[in-house]
Amino acid sequence: MTAMSAVRMYTTLVCPFCLRAKALLKQRGVAQIDEVRIDLDPVERDRMVELTGRRTVPQIFIGQTYVGGCDDLIALDRSGGLTPLLAAA
Repeated sequence: MTAMSAVRMYTTLVCPFCLRAKALLKQRGVAQIDEVRIDLDPVERDRMVELTGRRTVPQIFIGQTYVGGCDDLIALDRSGGLTPLLAAA
């Protein structure tokens, strides 16, 4: 099995877009997602906004690459860019 890039996702508990993004990543073979719950930790929320300039969730990083939100992840997958990004360890 090939190593995959680490996936970090800023999320909240009741976020349908977070659930959709997680489902897509799992379909692409991602076994582990490092979830950062910004609804539980205001410091992490501030950090997410600092890193991304966005206040909405999810905000997704694959390895060192900032992907964006759920729509960005879906667009990346449709354009064929998600699988190679996940494979680049």
